Amino acid sequence: MKKIINAVDQVENQMIEGMVKAFPQYVKKLDCGNVVVRAEKKTGKVALISGGGSGHEPAHGGFVGKGMLDAAVAGAVFTSPTPDQIYEGIKAVDDGKGVLMVVKNYTGDVLNFEMAAEMAADMDGIEVKEVVVNDDVAVQDSLYTTGRRGVAGTVFVHKIAGALAEKGASLDEVQAVAQKVIDNVRTMGMAIKPCTGEPGFELADDEMEIGIGIHGEPGVEKKPLETADEIVDTLLEKILADIDYSGSEVAVMINGCGSTPLMELFIVNNRVADVLAEKGIKVYKTMVGEYMTSLEMEGFSITLLRLDDQMKELLDEEADTPALTVAK
Repeated sequence: MKKIINAVDQVENQMIEGMVKAFPQYVKKLDCGNVVVRAEKKTGKVALISGGGSGHEPAHGGFVGKGMLDAAVAGAVFTSPTPDQIYEGIKAVDDGKGVLMVVKNYTGDVLNFEMAAEMAADMDGIEVKEVVVNDDVAVQDSLYTTGRRGVAGTVFVHKIAGALAEKGASLDEVQAVAQKVIDNVRTMGMAIKPCTGEPGFELADDEMEIGIGIHGEPGVEKKPLETADEIVDTLLEKILADIDYSGSEVAVMINGCGSTPLMELFIVNNRVADVLAEKGIKVYKTMVGEYMTSLEMEGFSITLLRLDDQMKELLDEEADTPALTVAK
């Protein structure tokens, strides 16, 4: 395995330092580990913090900025950040209005974020609340989680809750809209090549894995490789069976896993749009690209978010971050 790095034990730190040097107008790094916060702290608002293991770039540091996150904490590759790191991030962004933690449903992330919240409450009197994202419809329980995994739908939580926080809403209001997104968002992914390192599954040249996780976890089925349209139909069937999307407007995210060309992602979206139109589901907004990756895994996920008027308005609110910009 060949990698363009300097030293294994410096990968995460040098990545964050390089990101800050590329985007100083958006982010700065704290001195307490791989924690990035908004370059200019926005005062008078609820602060949002998220994070997880490295290897999912641009998540999560790429979404720090106006209208999204106030802080992101990066652990080692595919490893939860420590409670101390998260605690420092919470302290750095709190402005007296409280902090909302957006946590993906992986056991280490949930435990460490909750421990950090207790530290912030007990030692600093900071009000901290959380939401746990569990949008993956493929697997109920896995090596990393009890219940469903949190995957690319997390980005919609960042966007919509971040927009409401930017408007000056209360902590309870921001938590409520974040939970509403979680209740209405579903994701499923696939891969034709596992991620770098010690993959959780192996594939022959003519095979694919359906229902993969973002840490290279195996999915629910290994089967012969199909056409893009057939793969989309398989994933959408499971997503559409989980929530009643009929007559709804939706936001769509076609998320690349790290090594999938945009050409192929657009081919995927072509079929997704056609299937939804056939079913009378109106697409309000589509995002195609890499938002939550898995190192060099070759594959994609489909995320559907069932929208109401509030979520549509917040999805359209301005965002200015390294990885996502929405202009007003």
